[in-house]
Amino acid sequence: MVNQKGGVGKTTTAVNLSAALAMSGQRALLVDLDPQCNATGSLGLEPSDGHAIINPEPIGSKIVETEVSNLSILRGSRTLQDVDRLADAGETETSQVRKHLDSIIDQYDFILVDCPPSVGPLTQTALTASTEVLMPIQCEYFAMEGLTQLIQTIKKVIVATDGRLTFGGILLTMYDPYLELTREVDEEVRDFFGDIVFDSVVPRDVSLSEAPSHGQTVFEYAPRSRGAFAYTQLCMEVLERD
Repeated sequence: MVNQKGGVGKTTTAVNLSAALAMSGQRALLVDLDPQCNATGSLGLEPSDGHAIINPEPIGSKIVETEVSNLSILRGSRTLQDVDRLADAGETETSQVRKHLDSIIDQYDFILVDCPPSVGPLTQTALTASTEVLMPIQCEYFAMEGLTQLIQTIKKVIVATDGRLTFGGILLTMYDPYLELTREVDEEVRDFFGDIVFDSVVPRDVSLSEAPSHGQTVFEYAPRSRGAFAYTQLCMEVLERD
């Protein structure tokens, strides 16, 4: 999950899409690489004392089961030393992250990585270790701002990994069909990116904002909400594309 801007629904998507996949019977793992550890907190868990993803020891024992059946998480860490190592990731750290994820990939149907809001070394490390990238884009005035830099970064990683990384999709978030601006952003994004944009959209929904403060996914907090329906639809579309 990548976007250089904060507040676009990246962590919300990481948490609720992984939960939706798990609820559909898929074995899902959520990896929290954001030093803010919001994905970890959204599932009612405390950050780890140290991030297992950059240590040489196997990460299997550090993976924690969540309250959602079939959903596990590798918790984030706010430890300054870990944050610095991840933020300044060199070839050694990048190789370690990819090695760890490759070592457990057969245990899960989906591994979702929540990245920090930047295009820095940590995000590039996550991209290098991944096979697909999903970009949430908010339906706001500056939706397209900075995307050129992000796309160029992704293209460089695609070349560097010999095509291991591909575009998984672009998701429109904070969608309000009654606003002209939303319709304009929708049209502009779909005209520019084409079929890579998901048909599913995530609406503005207070339940999506409130659920993390209760340490719950939107499906636990408000299962009949518009947000829960939207992420169910997105999950179905992801499974159809897989």
